[in-house]
Order: sequence, then C-alpha cells, then structure tokens
Amino acid sequence: MSAAANTVNATVYLGLGANMGDRLANLGEALRRLSGHVAIQRVSPVYETVPVGMAAQPDFLNAACLGTTALLPLALLERIKEIEQAMGRTGRTQNASRLIDIDILLYDGVTLETPSLTIPHPRLAERAFALAPLADIADGVLHPTLHETIATLAARVGSVGVRRLDDVSLVPSA
Repeated sequence: MSAAANTVNATVYLGLGANMGDRLANLGEALRRLSGHVAIQRVSPVYETVPVGMAAQPDFLNAACLGTTALLPLALLERIKEIEQAMGRTGRTQNASRLIDIDILLYDGVTLETPSLTIPHPRLAERAFALAPLADIADGVLHPTLHETIATLAARVGSVGVRRLDDVSLVPSA
C-alpha cells in the first residue's frame, strides 16, 4: 500500500446500491449514516440499473459519492459493514438482492489487496452501474492501476441497462 493510505484526510469514492424495500430511502439513509465517518462533498445523480449476473430480481438504484475520511481503508470497510448490517443487510452473498450495498470504489489513489478488501474495486472498470454515477462526480479522476480516466472507462462499457433518473435526487433541494 502506498504512503497515501496514511493520509489523515483521504479522498474516497463510494458506490451505493439498493434493490429491495424503499430503494431511494435506503440510499439516503446510507449517506446519512456514512456522514458520521466520511465528510460527503458530492453525490451523483441516481441511476436505475438492471441487475448484473443475477436471476430475476428487482432493478437497482445506484449512486456514487465523493468524500474525505480520516479512516484508513480497512477501518472504513468495517464502518461500512456496520452500516449495512444496521440497515438490515444480512451476509454478503455475491449477486444477491440487497437493502443496501456500499462499496469502496477508489481511495486516495491507493492500491490495496487484502483478503477482505481490494482497492480500486476489482470489477469497477467493467460495471456500467458503478461507472455511470462515478463519472458524474469523478470524470477526470484516474483509475490508479489502469491509468485511464473514469470518463474513459464509463464510455468504454457503455450504458446498456443503466438509466439516469433526472427527476430523483439524494441531495435535498435548497
């Protein structure tokens, strides 16, 4: 891991998704709970996305946020798991329906691989449902291992199964 991981005010990009219950309320509640650990600076528009690699399930709502945190990556992951569990998520079965899913997409330009956490998110570059909202708030940010911008990666995967909901917002209007 690079020395940047020891930064007290690390820049972090998180992906959020929900396809059970009140999906929009779940995303909003996750952001509210995250704000105790991450100073949220920007939140993407909300996207409705078709489940990837899953049996018939409800569509997801997805968003991304940019913030800063004093937590190191593994400590941030622990807080995220606590939030997911407190919101009713049980287990971490891959490709299952979920009330809330919060992923660390990028963390301060760091690359990290541990048994419990890989940064950048290992499938970020192939997931339109993560890249579309991330590109709205981080289009010029470089992926730390691919050395391409988020906008370039998003354009490459396209937008099939991903629809921006312009009439929905996670940010309260003024």
